[in-house]
Amino acid sequence: MRRVILAAAITLAVVVAGVLLSSRGSRSSTSGVETAAPSPPRASSRPGGAIPGAGAGVDRDALVAQLRSRYGARIQHPYVQLKMLERLIPYFRAQSPDHWRESLLDLLRAAFPDHFAELAANLQHWLDYERWMDEQRTSLQGMDDEKRRAAIREARERIFGKEAAANIWASELKNQAAADALHAADALQGATVSDRLERYKEGLEDVYQEQTESYLERHRQEALDRFLDLDSVQKDLSALGQEDRERSLREIRQGLGLSEEALQRWDVLDRERDARWDAGARYMQEREALAKQYVGDGLEQRLRELRTRYFGAEAETIAAEEQGGFFRFSRSRRWGRN
Repeated sequence: MRRVILAAAITLAVVVAGVLLSSRGSRSSTSGVETAAPSPPRASSRPGGAIPGAGAGVDRDALVAQLRSRYGARIQHPYVQLKMLERLIPYFRAQSPDHWRESLLDLLRAAFPDHFAELAANLQHWLDYERWMDEQRTSLQGMDDEKRRAAIREARERIFGKEAAANIWASELKNQAAADALHAADALQGATVSDRLERYKEGLEDVYQEQTESYLERHRQEALDRFLDLDSVQKDLSALGQEDRERSLREIRQGLGLSEEALQRWDVLDRERDARWDAGARYMQEREALAKQYVGDGLEQRLRELRTRYFGAEAETIAAEEQGGFFRFSRSRRWGRN
């Protein structure tokens, strides 16, 4: 019976290890497109995120099998190697502070003997990069965004090699390029909403090229929200009359690939939001007038009646918000967003 219990415990630990190893798994491709790069090493990341089942007392062969199953098909890619190491390093550091590196290398040699030299080299690169980030943290914090990105990019290319660094941080580089395209659209002088949308779309096509539509299929709402959140776009929309604004919002959504069915749903939602904000504006005007005439219980009774008249079943929610100092209809209207 003790053997059965021990075997069951070992099996459970190995399964949990596999789940945790895969819980933060992300997309990857041979080209590095749409991969989520490893987080920059930080002193605060060690130790932590323990991986049960990786240490002594657990069947190492089972863990080796888990690693091969999870990473084996793509282990030749530097990105995949770094993601695996990023998961394993904190655990080994915590379990064996004095000999963690030897233990980890021993596991890697058993799991991927054909790629052991690359894995050992990337482990050293990871540690060098981590040390550089720790040493330069204060200096990096004092730089503006552009200089900081340039310094980090130079360090990555120097430590990992230019090609490997481009593969490992492909997603981050693309995300930054997409953000730059958004900034360029925002900075256009004397532009219309249509001009800004066209610049943004051109920027996305420059970044993702033939995969632009595939990117938008996965991130269409995110791309739409980011464009609508531009101060320049909100300013332009605010300057339009209602009909022109409705037409412009539809043009934006259509330009980023929303279907006709989706556009119709947005039309309905926009009208509902407009009606709600109109009601909110009238409510705030009446509320202000009541506050000038009444105080105490008399004011509260009239406010309850006012909130019920305007908001029905949601009146109690509005009241709770106001008691907490939040007045939702005193916020700025963000067209297409609230």
